[in-house]
Amino acid sequence: MLLGGGTDNMGEGSDAMALLRTVVSRLSDVRFIRYILASVGALAVDFGIFLLMLSSGTQAALASVFGYMFGILAHWLLSSRAVFQDNVAHEARARTKQKALFVISAMVGLVLTAAIVGIADASGIDARLAKLVAIVVSFAVTYLLRAKVVFSSKAQ
Repeated sequence: MLLGGGTDNMGEGSDAMALLRTVVSRLSDVRFIRYILASVGALAVDFGIFLLMLSSGTQAALASVFGYMFGILAHWLLSSRAVFQDNVAHEARARTKQKALFVISAMVGLVLTAAIVGIADASGIDARLAKLVAIVVSFAVTYLLRAKVVFSSKAQ
C-alpha cells in the first residue's frame, strides 16, 4: 500500500515470483505431468459416463455418481500404472490398503468440491466459477495425498 499505509507492493512481486518458480518447478516434474494427464483422462471418463447416462434418461444426480465412480476407477488404473507405478504395493493386503486410501483421497476431493461449490453458491457466487476453483483445490489436495500417503514408499 503506497497510500496511507506506508508500505509498498514489493512483497507481492516477490511472492508472485516465488509462486511462478514453484509452478515451473512442478511442471518440470515428469510425475506431476503424468498425474495431470491421468486426471484429464479420469475426468473424460467421468464426464463421458455422465453425459451418456443423461442422454439415456438417467436422473442427473445418479448419472453424476456413476460418472464419478468410473472416474475414480480410471484414475486408479492410470495412476497405479503410469504415474506412481514404482510405488504400487505388490503384496495383496498392502495393495488393498492402497486402493482404500486412494478411494479415501477421492472422497476428500469430493467433500472439498461440494463444500467449495456449496459455500460459494450460498454466498451468491456463480457455481460454475466455484466449480473451477474447486477442481484446482481438489486436484492439488488429492495429488499431495496420493503422492505423500497413498503411493509413498511407506505405504507399501
